[in-house]
Amino acid sequence: MNERIDPTITGVYRRFFDDTPVFAEIIDSSIDASDFRNTVIVTTEEGTKRVLKLASNDFTFPEKMFMWQRTVEEYLDLGYYCPRILCDRNNGFPSVSFRGHTCFVHAEEFSQYGAAIARNAPDEEMTAKTDKYLKDIWSMTAKIAAKKLDYTDYPSGYCLFEPFSPGDQVDEVMENALKWKRIADSLPTEFSRQVGRIWREWNGNREALKELYRDLPTSVFQGDLNATNLLVDEDGRFMGVYDFNLCGKDVLLNYLMRENNRSEKIPEVLKIVSEHYRFSEKEKRAALPLFRYVKPLSWDELKDAGNDKTAVRRCLDQAESLLNEDRAFDGCMD
Repeated sequence: MNERIDPTITGVYRRFFDDTPVFAEIIDSSIDASDFRNTVIVTTEEGTKRVLKLASNDFTFPEKMFMWQRTVEEYLDLGYYCPRILCDRNNGFPSVSFRGHTCFVHAEEFSQYGAAIARNAPDEEMTAKTDKYLKDIWSMTAKIAAKKLDYTDYPSGYCLFEPFSPGDQVDEVMENALKWKRIADSLPTEFSRQVGRIWREWNGNREALKELYRDLPTSVFQGDLNATNLLVDEDGRFMGVYDFNLCGKDVLLNYLMRENNRSEKIPEVLKIVSEHYRFSEKEKRAALPLFRYVKPLSWDELKDAGNDKTAVRRCLDQAESLLNEDRAFDGCMD
C-alpha cells in the first residue's frame, strides 16, 4: 500500500540517509510467522526513491548481509546490473523493531530496471519469461561460476548435504524426499514393492553422489533466478538480477539443475554454460548422479494423484524412470 510515511519508517530511514522521506509503499513478502519480510519503497520530498528491506528470520543477519553485498559487487564487476546493498551510517546493518518483529535491515538502491514479470503472474507466463532470457541468465551464472568465488561458507538456498539455515534439519531435496516417502508409505499395499524399490534406488544414488559432490568446484551465486528477480530494460533486454537473500556458496551443477524445473531444458543450459565455463572431468562424472538425486521424487505430484490409482502408478513409474535415467550430459559440457 502507498501511505503517508509513519514515524517508525522515518526513524529507520534516517539511519541510512539525510533527506526527508514523505511516502512509503510497503510490500509484505512474509512466508509465515517465523519468516517476516517487508520491503519499503520510500519516496523523498525531492522525488527520489530508495528501498529499505527488513527481515526477521533465521537466515538474515549482518554477517550474511555483508556476503550478499559483496556478491552484488561481483555481479556488477561482470557488467550485470544489480541494485547495490547499502549499510547504515555506522557501516553496518542495524537491528530495529518493526511491526512487532525484531528485524535486521539494509537499504538498497531503487532499481533502474523493472522485473521481467509481475510478482503475481501465472506460472505459465513466468516459465515463458524465464525461457526468453535463458541464454542471458545462464551466461551470467557461468561467468560467476568461473570466478570460483570463495569468500564465504554460507550455502545458497539450494545447498545439498547441509541445511540452509539453523531452523532446517536437512537440505531441501532431502526434506522433499521425506515428504514423498510419507505419502508413498500411505498408498495401498499394491504399490508397496515399487515404493520400496524406488526408495532404495534413490538412497543408493544419494550415497553415490556424496562421494563425488564434496570435490566439485563452487562459487557464490545470487540464489534465486525466478522471473520476478530478472531485471530488463524498457525494450525487454536482460540487464541483471536482484534479491540476494538466498545467495550463497554452491556447486554450479546443483544450482543449474535445481533452477531448471523442466528436465528437457538441462542439456540446452549446459551448452550455454559451457561457452563461458570449463567443466572439469569430475563435474562431467557428477552430472548424471546429481540429476538422479534431485529430480525423481515429486511429493506434490504424488499427493495430487490422491486415490487415482492410474495417476499414482504414473507418478511412481516416472520417478523410477528418472532414477535410472541414462543421459549423456557430458556431451553437452565440452
